Amino acid sequence: MGKYSLLFLPGDGIGPEVMAEVRRIVDWFSSRTELAFDVSEDLVGGACYRVHGVPLHDDTMAKARAADAVFLGAVGGPEYDGLDFSLKPERGLLRLRKEMDLFSNLRPAQCFDALADFSSLKKNVVSGLDIMIVRELTGGVYFGEPRGIHREGNERVGINTQRYTESEIARVARTAFDLARRRGKKVCSMEKANVMESGILWRDVVTEIHADEYHDVELSHMYADAGAMQLTRWPKQFDVIVTDNLFGDLLSDLAAMLTGSIGMLPSASLGAPMENGAPRAMYEPVHGAAPDIAGEGKANPIACILSFAMALRYSFDAGGEANRLEAAIADVLSEGLRTADLIGETGSKPVSTSDMGNAILAALDRTSTR
Repeated sequence: MGKYSLLFLPGDGIGPEVMAEVRRIVDWFSSRTELAFDVSEDLVGGACYRVHGVPLHDDTMAKARAADAVFLGAVGGPEYDGLDFSLKPERGLLRLRKEMDLFSNLRPAQCFDALADFSSLKKNVVSGLDIMIVRELTGGVYFGEPRGIHREGNERVGINTQRYTESEIARVARTAFDLARRRGKKVCSMEKANVMESGILWRDVVTEIHADEYHDVELSHMYADAGAMQLTRWPKQFDVIVTDNLFGDLLSDLAAMLTGSIGMLPSASLGAPMENGAPRAMYEPVHGAAPDIAGEGKANPIACILSFAMALRYSFDAGGEANRLEAAIADVLSEGLRTADLIGETGSKPVSTSDMGNAILAALDRTSTR
């Protein structure tokens, strides 16, 4: 087995802190398993702007295309609010997604048993929760043209265009159906077909793909606003949810709070297969840069570490090792270790970012001696 090439883009805020813990996990798997990784690092977001004057350098984009997987920490911060829109840190992230053609964003929402009491919902509502939100990532209102701000008469008008082609909808629908076949064999497609033409097309295409190729998977449809309500009422009714770029952004953040903290939510952005058969991929936590706690050792690294578990599963065909890492995290949480975001009003003393990393490594060590 050759080495997998990984490109680390820590980014801004707490990104470098949580990515440092992922690097330690990667090193553990390199030294204790048959997996081998060649890790390089580069700049993205505000960190890149400070050096190169752009949120993503062309050389870094080329490295991302060549890597077996890209790992991103977080981008953004208030010091960049005054930049031109084209230079904001988030444009670097969007460029990576668009130019790598990462059209399927997988955002699992899993409630670890030890955190069921921490959710804002009742324990019986979230205990055992394990759903997957599949968000279309390279189309829709975030990329549609025309867009911009211009003047009409004596006032400004902001324009963003919601636009989808049949092929864009079909490929993300297939991702959702394929995932459902390995899970609970249920897909719920969410859009706004009652008020949006793009929603009508979305529902039509998903229905056609299901009828032609996925008879063994149950398909349902729901308006996205009703879906948000149902996620907070009884989320365990869902298995795989597929939706567009904007609604997926909103619904996955809502789902984050079902699990107790956005610091627990990983994600995988997948594209078409590369020469080795694995999908082109970028992995990142759902949370942002959290500049208010950057450098203080308060960040929760679990979402970023769980993103590496997703990479083990989807990029490196190492589902057993992914299960091993997820079990180690579950063990640590069951022992009562909590970063600041998971403390709430209990009065308990939180552990630091590196302490949480140490505990997960120790739990992995225990799995190797069983």
